[in-house]
Formats: sequence, C-alpha cells, structure tokens
Amino acid sequence: MPDDRPLSPATIAVTAGRPSAAGDPLNQPIVLASNFRSGGDYTRTHGTDTWAALETAVGALEGGRAIAFASGMAAAAAIVYALTPKVVVIPTFSYLGVRSLLSEYHAQGHVELRPVDITDTAQVVSAAVGSDVVWVETPTNPTLDVADLPAIAAGVNAAGAQMVVDSTFATPLLQRPLEHGATIVLHSGTKFIGGHSDLLIGLCVTTDDDVYDRLVKARTFQGATPGALEAFLALRGLRTLPIRLAAMQKNAAVLVERLRAHPAVADVRYPGQGAMVSFIVNGGATAADALCEGVRIVVPATSLGGVETTIERRQKYAGDAHVPPGLLRMSVGIEDVEDLWADLDANLSR
Repeated sequence: MPDDRPLSPATIAVTAGRPSAAGDPLNQPIVLASNFRSGGDYTRTHGTDTWAALETAVGALEGGRAIAFASGMAAAAAIVYALTPKVVVIPTFSYLGVRSLLSEYHAQGHVELRPVDITDTAQVVSAAVGSDVVWVETPTNPTLDVADLPAIAAGVNAAGAQMVVDSTFATPLLQRPLEHGATIVLHSGTKFIGGHSDLLIGLCVTTDDDVYDRLVKARTFQGATPGALEAFLALRGLRTLPIRLAAMQKNAAVLVERLRAHPAVADVRYPGQGAMVSFIVNGGATAADALCEGVRIVVPATSLGGVETTIERRQKYAGDAHVPPGLLRMSVGIEDVEDLWADLDANLSR
C-alpha cells in the first residue's frame, strides 16, 4: 500500500493507537497505576498509556489532538475553564446538562447567555457578534435539529469568536467539525464511542495547541481524569463503532419510514443519518408514557448510543420542559429491526 494513501475512518477506528513494537500486545492493555517507578510521573498529571491510546484514536478520527475526561460533562466544564467566555451563544434546544452548567455560571454572574435557534443560521451569526463562544450542538438533543456548520463557522470566525461543537450524536464518522473551523469538538464517549452503556467518559478534540494545553490544565487542576478501565472500554468500543453505527443507521431508516406512516405518530424527526430518532405521539405525555411502560424489547432508559434500543419521554425532565410533551427520544440499537418494530407498533396501536 502506498504510504500516502489515506486510510478510511473504518480502518482508523480499528488501528489508531494500537501498540506496534515487536513483542507488544495486539491491543492496548489496561494500565492500573497512580504513579510510576524512578520518576515524577503521576497519573493525574501525566496520564497513562491507556488514555494515550484512546486519545490517539479519537484524535485521528477527528483530525486533531484529543483529551479524555471522566465524563462528557467533565469535558464540557473543562471547555468553559479553557476558553473563559463572558458571552456564550447556545442552542435553545440542546443537551440539558450543558445548558444547566452554563445557566449556573450565568446565575453566578460569570457569563451572559444568548439562546438561539441553531437551525436559523442568520440568527446564530448575528448573536455571535460580540460573543466569545458559539456553542453548537448538531444534531441537537432531543429535537435532532441540524446546524449549517460551514456557514455558522464563517460567521463565528468573522465575529472573532470561537466555536465549540458537541458532535456526540454524529460521532467522528458522520461529521468532522474541525474541518469547518471549530475550535473544540466535544464528545460524550459514554454514548456511541463506548457503545455498550457500561462507562462514563468524555473527550475534547482541537487543533489549537494553546487550547489543548488549557484543556489538559483543566483536567489536571479539576481532577477530571478518566478511569483506567473506562478508557480501555471506550477504546475497545471505538474499534467496532463503524459496524455498530452502520447497523444502527440501517435499523433507524426502516423505523423512521414506518413511524411516519403510523396514524398514532404526529411527527418524526430524523436528520437522515445517525441512530437517533425523535417522534411525537398523538395523545401527548399520557400516550408517550404508556408506550415507554409497555415496550418489552426497546428499553425505557435515559442516555443513548448503546447496542440496545432505548427510549424515553424527554419533557418529564425540568431542563427539557420546553420540548413537546409527547416527544420520545429513541436511540436505535442493533437488534433485529422486525422485532423492534413489532414492539413499537404493538404499543403505538393501543
């Protein structure tokens, strides 16, 4: 193979960060250590080979340098620490954890917030003027709105602000925000990267060396370090992300088509790719709750991105009180799609 031939993302996901010296194990093992012999290295400040392997692989997929954190929220908090914004533009519909974090900073008088409809590019670009950070989430949680990253990035750059993109739903396989001018890409690796609902981990990726150093400093000072087992599991999960995501998307496309034709469904929101589907049932909160209580294969649970299909009504959470009461967010897994549809259809038809 020619040395200059670019590898596909599917190959990078499998190979990046793997030990390569003679006698090395085929896969990066778990490094369980808080300190190391004959030196001043300490895990909180210097990391481990397990972290480094995960960061190498995610960074290679995103086209930047990755930093791993204890959770997605730890990564989000580190971004605020690293960029020290005074004015932040944020989507009205977006992950409630990040909105709650920024709202807390606002309540303490540290930051001004400018909520926007992330699908209204002109509104976002206008709000970016005089801001420090434009926080983009695309697709959004839980409404699956899609932002025009290139156009927003151009406006943010012209305004002299920095753009943060939460790309958790898209994964590094479906979009690469750094190529559009993002300063930082954020992932809750708990979700699709880990892929098995068994870990908490967060990741930031950047091409800016100064921002990278400040993110590492945030992790060090705040103690937001990933666990050894979690980093190992996230890397192992990443290895199968391409085939898991392909199966999830195939299932999602079938379910979306059938949901759109079902008389009990008022609206279906799906951006055309990925494994997240949101749909609104007729009958509001009562009907949506009944569906969640009745399913047997689909799992009524929060979080997302695992091999199993999960569903929940988002408006029941205070932070998502502004979404439609009958909106159900579904993370489509890799089960047989006919079994999934039989489960959903039986409960929708009630």
